[in-house]
Amino acid sequence: MFPSKPVLVFWETTRACSLSCIHCRASAITAPLPGELNHDEGLRLIDQVTSFGRPYPTIIFTGGDPLRRKDLLDLMSAASARGINFAVSPAVTELLTHDALLRLKQSEAASISISLDGANERTHDAIRRNPGTFLRTLEVIEDAVQIGLGIQVNTAIMKQNLDELPEIFHRIKSLGVKTWELFFLIKVGRGGGVEDLTPDECESACNFLYDASCYGMTIRTVEAPFIRRIAKQRMSLGEYWSSAKYQNLHTDLSRLEGEPQSRSTLRPAGTLDGDGIIFVAHDGAVHPGGLLPFTLGNVKYDNLVRIYQENQLLQDIRQRKMSGQCGVCEFKDICGGSRARAFGYNGNPLSADPACVYASLAA
Repeated sequence: MFPSKPVLVFWETTRACSLSCIHCRASAITAPLPGELNHDEGLRLIDQVTSFGRPYPTIIFTGGDPLRRKDLLDLMSAASARGINFAVSPAVTELLTHDALLRLKQSEAASISISLDGANERTHDAIRRNPGTFLRTLEVIEDAVQIGLGIQVNTAIMKQNLDELPEIFHRIKSLGVKTWELFFLIKVGRGGGVEDLTPDECESACNFLYDASCYGMTIRTVEAPFIRRIAKQRMSLGEYWSSAKYQNLHTDLSRLEGEPQSRSTLRPAGTLDGDGIIFVAHDGAVHPGGLLPFTLGNVKYDNLVRIYQENQLLQDIRQRKMSGQCGVCEFKDICGGSRARAFGYNGNPLSADPACVYASLAA
């Protein structure tokens, strides 16, 4: 639990982006939207982050495509001057050149995150809706690794690419990537038209990710906090999940990587929307997380520290005051369920996460 300050502050610096990915949370467009935080307002936001006290939360400059902001380097310099760690989530477009990567490294960015959503051109480029993005993404990953810029690969899991997860893992591991973050689809923005996973498929995917975490790579998930419950069950019960989907994923992983040689890198506890995470939208609106569009205030006229510490919804999330199975689950403290998915399906961010199968397992 993180009652006094978040670990991560995500700032959607702009919604401008030249890609039009089918699952985009932001429904990004080619030009900035009216009301976007200007330079001075951005500096004030950075100052608000220091008000949480040391150690400061890490700022994630995201978008849209943050490289579309002409003042991005100045904003990163301001964060660095204040002693704030930061990372950047650029889109793979014509702006993400070798020189741009060098500038990000020189700016002292802790890392960048790059999205790879398929094991081949057909899948990835169809999801990103931009031919050539797959090959360019691989080039960017190789370039970042070569120049020593920390890099995390993000993958949005959906039905289109679920079966390709072992190959994606094998490919990025071969490229020298050390961190893989998996985003479990939430139906917001353009993602509302994409078919997401069933609870059984989520359970299979997370059991596969537990297996993959035993090959030395750090693996994290977004909107799948039940992976922490799964990790605890796997550590105590061994393999308990035997669906055909999981078995196929497990078999493909073993074929590509051989037998694992290390312990799982999954953490036994972690953040949740509003509990260790806070999101600031392009116009200053504050949300519990990037996939939970429930407005809590606005940094243009509210204080981010006060919102995080005093907002009743965030306090309820941190105290796990949820309804349904999430409210009575024995794993609620380490998991808590996806608050974004609960809101997306039920209109109530404190309701049960419909993607978790534990209710049926516990029955």
